[in-house]
Amino acid sequence: MKEIELKDPYTIPYKGIYAVCDKNNEYAEIIEHTNCYGGAAWSKFHYSHSPLILDTRSIGNMIRYLVKTGTSHLELKASRFAAGIESVLVEGDEVSITYAGLGGGGVGATKCRALAEGVLRYECTESGGGRAAKGIIIVPRRERVIIGIDDTDTKEKGATWTLTHNIAKELDCVESIYLSHSLVQLFPVAARTQNCVSTVLEFACVSAAAKEELLQSIRTALIKYSVSKDTGMVVLSDFDATGVQEYSTKCRCGELSRKYALRYAKEHDVEVWIDGNGIIGALAALAWFARPDESVRPDTKIDMNK
Repeated sequence: MKEIELKDPYTIPYKGIYAVCDKNNEYAEIIEHTNCYGGAAWSKFHYSHSPLILDTRSIGNMIRYLVKTGTSHLELKASRFAAGIESVLVEGDEVSITYAGLGGGGVGATKCRALAEGVLRYECTESGGGRAAKGIIIVPRRERVIIGIDDTDTKEKGATWTLTHNIAKELDCVESIYLSHSLVQLFPVAARTQNCVSTVLEFACVSAAAKEELLQSIRTALIKYSVSKDTGMVVLSDFDATGVQEYSTKCRCGELSRKYALRYAKEHDVEVWIDGNGIIGALAALAWFARPDESVRPDTKIDMNK
């Protein structure tokens, strides 16, 4: 028998909680990186009833809540609606999130989230047992940065999806959080290395300076480690990628030219950081950020409501 000592038996701190906002602070995505998926799945079910929440979904061990910013009233009910997000308020470069819960849901709403990495400040009521509890956490306001990359490999060596993940993992930091990585199936053109798949990375940055440092670092690493002369890297700084959906659909259904890709990128505020032939697939990948289960299927269409 092994006797254990638990420092705090009724707290499981989240790995991180991040708030990604649109430019007008009307919408936000609250992304919770959990250490206990079972508890997070319980929260996902109950929180989905909160008036402010427009959509919920999970990717790996992250739960993502698309919310309308503001304040709401929660009528919590044991077992049916036992916890929720009461308010999401943006003030300058900070976001205040108020959670409420009953019983064990109150523990999650308070200490578990308050002790997450990256939380700037917090306020909590007593929780646990049969209590109703409330917790307020303050986190940095972040904006989304979406990076499409393709053609870092050749038919003899390399794989874009592995290189991009390894680069992103090395650059993951408090200022620029690495949120997701998706492989995107494209139309199998003759010039492909093998499977004709591009990659999209998603980061959440706290400032323009953090974004610039991140992108410069990614470009430098791609130039250093790519084994292809056709590498392409494009960047979209936006809350969503609706503006490039049409292009992505075309690229997944047929062969497009580099000239067309460059023109489309310019017309839709997409920055070209490395302009090799790979920008064709890199641009198509942008629309599939944070959709890794769907992007690998060639017949899947994008539904931005999910």
